[in-house]
Amino acid sequence: MTIVVKVGGAAGNAAEPVLADLASRADYVLVHGGSDAVDRLGAALGKPAQYYTSPSGVVSRRSDAAHLETIVLALAGKVQTDLVAALARRGVRALGLSGVDASLLVAERKAGARAVIEGRVIHLRDDLSGTVKRVDAELLRTLLSAGLVPVVGPPAITADGEIVNVDADSVAAAVAGALGATALVLLTNVPGVLRDKDDPSSLIPRIRSEEIDSFLPLAHGRMRKKLIAARDAVRAGVPRVVIAPSNVNAPVKGALAGGGTVIG
Repeated sequence: MTIVVKVGGAAGNAAEPVLADLASRADYVLVHGGSDAVDRLGAALGKPAQYYTSPSGVVSRRSDAAHLETIVLALAGKVQTDLVAALARRGVRALGLSGVDASLLVAERKAGARAVIEGRVIHLRDDLSGTVKRVDAELLRTLLSAGLVPVVGPPAITADGEIVNVDADSVAAAVAGALGATALVLLTNVPGVLRDKDDPSSLIPRIRSEEIDSFLPLAHGRMRKKLIAARDAVRAGVPRVVIAPSNVNAPVKGALAGGGTVIG
């Protein structure tokens, strides 16, 4: 059976403990984000990142044409290559794939994302973001059966061949659902879902599947997207989702042993 592990890319995450923990396994797909790398590259290129908040309170990256170029350079370029190289140093044969490669992730472009700006709801008609609708699970299974670890990240591609940005947590949920994964592990820069975002001791250790929506108001920033991704994965048949820290020793083992917030 297969697990899907997603390592976050925001500041405060740590990929090295995750890769060290995974090095002895061969039953996983690694999904990555890279928001910090995108922000740093964008600033260096004179294309600073912009974020917006939807009417439902979800924080997202603004993905116009100029910024999408930065996303492709940072995620499908440096972040993914660095992860594959780090696995190679541990003797792991890995293959980096963006969602565009072989149409691994087919998405539908969002029809005018909505943002709350100065109290008003506006439509972002130039936003090139999308929602994953199809995952080529057979391609991933073929790679796994050949002894290769797929390292997967945004962007995705539409049925018309347009490149769109997609949220990495939602990518991980879609991949886990398509593969029939036994678990989805979302590793991040906090201990898990917290009742008080400023108090690590307020960790919520367990959320039942039917309770996820009731916990969304507690989630701040990108944690809300992680809970939505967890809900999507559970609805797709994944029996267990864990939101746990990446910057600890043996983060994957710890998450699978019940660390962080277990959902399901």
